[in-house]
Amino acid sequence: MVFDDFPLSDLVERIDWTPFFRTWELAGTYPGILKDPVVGEAARSLFQDAQDMLARIVKERWLKARGVCAFWPANADGDDVILWTDDSRTQELKRVHFLRQQQQKRGDRANDCLADFIAPKHTGLADYMGGFAVTAGLGIENKLAQFKAAHDDYSAILLKALADRLAEAFAERLHERVRLDLWGYAADETLSNEDIIKERYRGIRPAPGYPACPDHSEKPALFDLLDTPEATGIHLTENFAMMPAASVSGYYLAHPDSHYFGIGKLGRDQVEDYAARRGVSMEQAEKWLSPNLGYERTRTIRT
Repeated sequence: MVFDDFPLSDLVERIDWTPFFRTWELAGTYPGILKDPVVGEAARSLFQDAQDMLARIVKERWLKARGVCAFWPANADGDDVILWTDDSRTQELKRVHFLRQQQQKRGDRANDCLADFIAPKHTGLADYMGGFAVTAGLGIENKLAQFKAAHDDYSAILLKALADRLAEAFAERLHERVRLDLWGYAADETLSNEDIIKERYRGIRPAPGYPACPDHSEKPALFDLLDTPEATGIHLTENFAMMPAASVSGYYLAHPDSHYFGIGKLGRDQVEDYAARRGVSMEQAEKWLSPNLGYERTRTIRT
């Protein structure tokens, strides 16, 4: 499902302002930061500038928001999730490869893996997984060029920060629609905007490259599934960064117990298993997962 030129006015109320202030190194939580005895004055001035620019972004259509989402029949197979071509669940469309925590935990707490939130294949239960990609950064380069020509660095930084917030708001708004009607697994949800920003809803949208699935190189598979460049104008660089930068992509998991977590450090045994599941060399897997390696990486000496 493609969303072309999604109304920016529908995203403004979904903006989470706390990360916006952190971008400017102003510590505090919105709206309390506006009354903070130390940074409150600076925060209020910045917030007013942001509101003024945001109004112009919406009215004058400085930016364009586009997005795409899709849902697939899915079942877990170990730490992989099989995406099926259709509900007959006889032909694999794609496998999504996840990782599992390897930590010493107290009591009977489990080491989490995102695949745990999808019904295992052997149960015969029909489950689903979704994917999405959204951007609010289309058209930003033209405006940034104008600010550069005017030597207006402040406005350029402010625009980038607001585009990032609008992209995150788009991801939040689309996730709400997924829960209510596009997937409809929480059709009776009635949450306030504050509740939504605090993620008091069922389901998660983890993104490749983030703590629960830290491998950025899984993004191309997601982009292929969604036909993201054609649908949204979002492209990946050779290092898997999204362009425009004000873009968000990830998976949809609907399990009532699904939650965010960090994978942490990985043992060599799991990295070897991951490399085998992905059909890549150990060297490649270690490169992609280098921040998470819990052991000394083997260096290949070339002569």
